Amino acid sequence: MKKFSFRKGFLFIIDILIVAVSGTFANLALMWVDILRESAPSNCVSIPWSTMTLVIAVVVLMTMLFLLSVGAYSFFWRLFGKKDFITCFVAVTLGFGVSGLFLLYFKIFDYGFPFIYFASFYVVSLFGMLLARYGVKKAIIKLTEAGREENCRRTLIVGAGQAAKLILADIESAKSDRNNPSHDILPVCLVDDNRAKYGTKINGVPVLGNTQDIPQLCKASNISMILFAIPSCTEEERKQILEICSQTQCSIKMVPYLSELYFDDTSTGKGLLKQVQDIKIEDLLGREPISFDKESIREFIKNKVCMVTGGGGSIGSELVRQIAGYSPKQIIIVDIYENNAYDIQQELILEHDEGLNLVTLIASVRDYEKMDRIFREHKPDIVFHAAAHKHVPLMETSPEEAVKNNIFGTYNVAKLANKYEIEKFVMISTDKAVNPTNVMGATKRCCEMIAQYMAQHSTKTDFVTTRFGNVLGSNGSVIPLFRRQIESGKPVTVTHPDIIRYFMTIPEAVSLVLQAGAMAQGGEIFVLDMGEPVKITTLAENLIRMYGKVPYRDVEIKFTGLRPGEKLFEELLMNEEGLKSTDNKKIFIGNQIAIDEEDLLSKLDELKKYADDNNSEKVVEMLSAIVPTFKHKIN
Repeated sequence: MKKFSFRKGFLFIIDILIVAVSGTFANLALMWVDILRESAPSNCVSIPWSTMTLVIAVVVLMTMLFLLSVGAYSFFWRLFGKKDFITCFVAVTLGFGVSGLFLLYFKIFDYGFPFIYFASFYVVSLFGMLLARYGVKKAIIKLTEAGREENCRRTLIVGAGQAAKLILADIESAKSDRNNPSHDILPVCLVDDNRAKYGTKINGVPVLGNTQDIPQLCKASNISMILFAIPSCTEEERKQILEICSQTQCSIKMVPYLSELYFDDTSTGKGLLKQVQDIKIEDLLGREPISFDKESIREFIKNKVCMVTGGGGSIGSELVRQIAGYSPKQIIIVDIYENNAYDIQQELILEHDEGLNLVTLIASVRDYEKMDRIFREHKPDIVFHAAAHKHVPLMETSPEEAVKNNIFGTYNVAKLANKYEIEKFVMISTDKAVNPTNVMGATKRCCEMIAQYMAQHSTKTDFVTTRFGNVLGSNGSVIPLFRRQIESGKPVTVTHPDIIRYFMTIPEAVSLVLQAGAMAQGGEIFVLDMGEPVKITTLAENLIRMYGKVPYRDVEIKFTGLRPGEKLFEELLMNEEGLKSTDNKKIFIGNQIAIDEEDLLSKLDELKKYADDNNSEKVVEMLSAIVPTFKHKIN
């Protein structure tokens, strides 16, 4: 049996007093009627005081027993609702009914049963108890709101459907529990694009407009937090509404997609508020997550020796993780940075115990002899080439290093793949290779040309390139930089307020690489349809909100100007490549471009000479000669 708390005892005593006072008040009123009528004792509508005391005692006992039996004291009166009013009505009615039968059976009354008194007693008691509950509820809410108005999070809820109702119920429950992190949420209004809901209320909270009204309502109502409560919306709808929300200075939290929700109680959805989460940067991609043919990937990887160069990096390590799930014969991690290589090695050992044949090697793709020995000893079937220098500003100041690592590292691995007649060579490129304006992009375009050249001359190995945009959270992307700036209390730096980029998640990028390898026949450049580009400023603002801060107020956003070689926007395809669809509606193939063998090889020899001499100026000149679309911007 649950402990009868002080709160329950207090409410219990209030009900006893209400019944006792009601019985006394009813008798006093009827005595006044008797006086006015000058009634004889046998005609009185009131009853003697001694009898009244006994009647009140019996009614109190029976009524309290019934109220206890229906659980009238197991909830907070501040949450008292329609269902509880009905329960209280039933319990009081039964209490009075049983009391009346008891009094009749034992013939307590001298002049017959006093129906007028008993009915008056019942009506006053019932009205008093219901009024007390309603009054206490309103008083507690008013006092609570008054006490928390200064420190509460004034909240606008997007969506006025079932999810909003459940969240409002959760918020109401949380108000009574000061240990609940949602205790200080104060719902001010809702918005919904269904015009039929305008002007209505949900749990007393009004629907004041549609999603387009969010910025205006947030400003007018001093809103500090927005709760996105439409779990059934599409990716595109979510993106559009989030972009509107991003025009405010509010923190934004979201109910997960319907498929991701769980319910503590399937009938009520209790606990929905606990599932509300910060917005994720991925929510702004504006498209459905890319789906891939896992069976074709499994057939591609199963029982194969897979080598991943740059296997400790953000893309390389995810490649290794996903490959491990497709039953490879062996995975070979090749990376020059031992810390990253060690981290992914230990992660896979813990994840797969003894079931994974894993080899981790520290080596540079620049070292042809070392890479030759690795190919000779381990005989890979498939090579995923992810090793590269990719930080655009750093490569601008050290172009010879970008050439040594990206171009000639790729050339080394590609030549060895052809020499040892491996099955497939999959190179990872970037949208920065399209009409490049920076050294890093030019080197990656040159890598693409090498892969296409090798595809033209190889009879045993399929050479393929995968090209995608910026990868969320990868090393070198803006997200880790923004996080460090926010966590260190410094301004977030964005190069230009209008700069936009295509984005994808790391798992999507890696799945594209694997799918491309499975589909490849040699020489293709696979391109992912990445939907609409995203403003970097919007990413910065929402990342700041994820930290519970307000952009431009708590965290400054500084615009520093475009960096050398940086574009406002990036293309995914070169004009001359065209576009060809595949079985996957989100994956396309750029048409192969014929490579002039003699011209490419002679220019690569000259480029290597300048790179080895660390002649930065000549390196950039030769890159322009090899990649005609390279328009180097130094300012």
